[in-house]
Amino acid sequence: MSQAIDIVSLYPKDMNIYGDSGNVLTIQRRLALYGYEPHVHAYNQGDAWPEHVDMILGGGGQDTGQKKIVDDFFKRADLLRSLAADGTPMLMICGLYQLFGEYFETVDGSRLDGIGVIGAYTVGQEVRMIGNLTEHSADFGDIIGYENHSGQTFLREGVQPLGVVDADGTGNNGEDHTEGARVNNVIGTYMHGSLLPKNPAIADFLIRTAVERRYGSFDPVAAGQTQAQRSELDRINTIADNARRVAMSRPR
Repeated sequence: MSQAIDIVSLYPKDMNIYGDSGNVLTIQRRLALYGYEPHVHAYNQGDAWPEHVDMILGGGGQDTGQKKIVDDFFKRADLLRSLAADGTPMLMICGLYQLFGEYFETVDGSRLDGIGVIGAYTVGQEVRMIGNLTEHSADFGDIIGYENHSGQTFLREGVQPLGVVDADGTGNNGEDHTEGARVNNVIGTYMHGSLLPKNPAIADFLIRTAVERRYGSFDPVAAGQTQAQRSELDRINTIADNARRVAMSRPR
């Protein structure tokens, strides 16, 4: 009997920039190769919320995209906070990372409130932080991606960053060498790229967490994983290793 995993792709019409939809495709593909049955629910403003949610993936967007979704986003705020507090694994990139924080204050002084899942706030600046980036993390090793943001995000005391960066002018705010954030099983980050194809350790953390929460254990063999699927997963991981090496060698 197949074991289903329900994935919500949050606002893919308006919050999908720099290939962030590749994160959804990566989770979908890796789940299937582990022997599970991925069900992807594309949730856009005004849609019905899925009956079951095991994982939520959200991307970045331009300011116009954030403005389009924000009313609906706040209608779902209590639900998203509840799911996050309950341990649902989530990955939020760039714009949705900011909206999962406390607030975003623009350069002109206007303020856009967030939903407060992540203890962080963002302040706009004139200078953009843009370019290839490698950060270092204890749980996922080196994380490779591409940042492009003008907002400076500052973590509240006690909030764990996703990783640390070496250079000034990069990461969350260009000052304290942090990048991203982790709260419960929620990951926020500025890393586009898309992130997950080149960082399978993060993809597998999200997958394992979702499966264990729903079924009690992560057991690909019991889920029906075949030798052909294991071989294909090995092939994809080799491609990811090669892509990581190339990406890390590129200039910023």
